[in-house]
Amino acid sequence: MSSPRTPALLAAEVGQNWQELFSLSKRAVDDRRVLTRQLEAWCRQRSLAAALYSQSDDSPEGAGHRLLAGWGSDFPSRLGLQASAEDGGRQRLLLPGALVLHDVCEAVIDAADPELLLLAAGARISSLKEQIQEQRFQAKFRGVELEALYDVGLAIASTLDLEELCDEALLRAVSLLDARRGALYLLDEDGLYHLTSRFGGAALDTFSPQEIDIEGLTRGDLDCPSKLVPGGCHLLVVPVEIDGNPRGLLVVADKESRTGVGPFPNTDRRTLALFANQAAIAIENAKLHKLALEKERLEREMELAAEIQNQLLPKVMPSVPGFEVMGWNRPARQVGGDYFDFQAQDEGRWGLVVGDVTGKGLPAALLVSTLHSALRLLLDRMEVGPALVDRLNRHIYESSGSNKFITMLIASIDPASGQLTYLNAGHNPGLVVRHDGGVEQLHSSGMPLGLMSSVVYRKDSLELGQQDLVCLYSDGITECESPQEEEFGLQRLIDLLTERRREPLPDIVGAIDRAVVDFAQGQPQGDDQTVVLLRRCAAADS
Repeated sequence: MSSPRTPALLAAEVGQNWQELFSLSKRAVDDRRVLTRQLEAWCRQRSLAAALYSQSDDSPEGAGHRLLAGWGSDFPSRLGLQASAEDGGRQRLLLPGALVLHDVCEAVIDAADPELLLLAAGARISSLKEQIQEQRFQAKFRGVELEALYDVGLAIASTLDLEELCDEALLRAVSLLDARRGALYLLDEDGLYHLTSRFGGAALDTFSPQEIDIEGLTRGDLDCPSKLVPGGCHLLVVPVEIDGNPRGLLVVADKESRTGVGPFPNTDRRTLALFANQAAIAIENAKLHKLALEKERLEREMELAAEIQNQLLPKVMPSVPGFEVMGWNRPARQVGGDYFDFQAQDEGRWGLVVGDVTGKGLPAALLVSTLHSALRLLLDRMEVGPALVDRLNRHIYESSGSNKFITMLIASIDPASGQLTYLNAGHNPGLVVRHDGGVEQLHSSGMPLGLMSSVVYRKDSLELGQQDLVCLYSDGITECESPQEEEFGLQRLIDLLTERRREPLPDIVGAIDRAVVDFAQGQPQGDDQTVVLLRRCAAADS
C-alpha cells in the first residue's frame, strides 16, 4: 500500500506533472511517452489498469476516441462514441476533450481529479499538435502538388498538336495519380464524346450523355464501375471544362499502392480536377491553333482557285467584226460558279456562252473549270447545236455529283449576216433589245446540263439588226434581294436595258452594277453575278 499523500506532496506532484505536460507543446516526439508515464503513476496509485483516449471527431475513420496511452493491460486502439463490448467490461470516464477507460474498482474515481484533468489537457494538447502538423503537411503537400501541376501544365502546353497533346495529358494524369489505366474523351459539336487517348487497356470509343451518367461519375456517386473503362474496379472521373462549358472527360482507374490496387482518395479528385483545368486550356489552344491552320490552308487554296478561275475568264474582250462585246463578272465569294467566254470558230463565226453552276465557292469553281475545258475542246470541233450540247451534257453528268448541274446559254454569231444561233439549257432567258426598244427573250430549250445522261435540246435562231442589243446574264442579277426580300426581277433589267440601249456597253454594265447594289441596300451578295453584252454596230461603225 502506498502512503497517504500530504497536500504539499500532492501540490509538488501536480507541479511536476504540469511541467512535463507543458513539454508536450515543445517536443511532439515525447507526447506519448510523457502521457504514458503520467498515466502509469496515476494507475499505480490506484492499483488498476487504464488507458487515455483523445476525441477524434475529424478522423477519416469517423467520430470516436483514439488511444494515446495505456498501462497495465491491452486496450483497443479506437473506441466508438457509445460503450460497447469493445470496452472489455471496463468503465468509461468522460473528461474535457478526452476519455479514460479503466478497470472496475471499488474506489470512486473523481472526474475532477487534478491529475486526470492534467492528463485530459495533455491529451487535448497532443491532439491539437497533431492537427497542426497535419495542416502543415497538407499545406506543404498542396505546395508540392501545385508545383507538380505547374510543371505538368508547362509540359502539356508545350505542344499545339492536338493528338500529341491528348496523349501527353493522359499520360501525365495517370502518372500524377499512380493510376493503372486512363482515358481522355473530347466532346464534338453533335454532343458526342469521342475517345482521343487511352492508357493501360480498353475504353469505350464513343458515347452520348444519355448513355452514361456523367454527373454521377464526376460526383463519385456511382457504386459500380462504369463501362467507360471495362474491367476497371475503381474509377475517378472529372470534367474537362472551359468557363463551365464541357469540352470532354478525363478518366483514371485503379490507383496503385504498396498494398495493391484501390480507390482514389478525395485529395486525388481535387488534384485531377486542377489538372483537368490546365489540360482544358491547353486542348482549347491546340484546337484553335488547328482551326487557324485549317483556315490558313483553305485561304491559300481559295486564293489559288481564284487565280485559276481568273485565268478562265476573258481578260480582254475579243474584236468581233461588226459587233461590240462586253463581259463582266462578280463572284459572291472569292471564287464562284458563274462563267462566260468568247471563242472564235470556223468561217468567221464567234461562239459566246454564259453558264451558272449550282452552289458557290470552291466546289462550284471546280465544275466551272470542267465546263471551260470541255467547251474549248468541243467548240474547236463542232458547231453550236444540239449535238455539241448533248456531248457536253453527258460529260458533265459523268464527271459531277448527283446534286450538281449547270444552266447554260450558248450562242453562235455570224458577223456577216447578223444571225444568232443559240441553245438555252435551263438558263435564264437571254434578252434581245431591238434598236426601236422592242424586247425578245431567248427562252430555255432543254434541261440543265448534268441532270440526266440523255437530253434532247432544240436549236433556235434569229437575226440581229443594226444597234440591236443582246444581254446574257446569270440569276445573281434578277434574284438579287432587297432587305424586304423582294427580288430585283427580270422586268427591272428589261427597263434598264431599254432605257440605256444606245449607251456605250461599259456604261450599261456599270448601270446594271449600280442598280443591283442600290437595290440590295447593303445586303450581302447572295449569288454570283455575270453580264455579257453584245450589240451589232450601225452600218457606218462596221
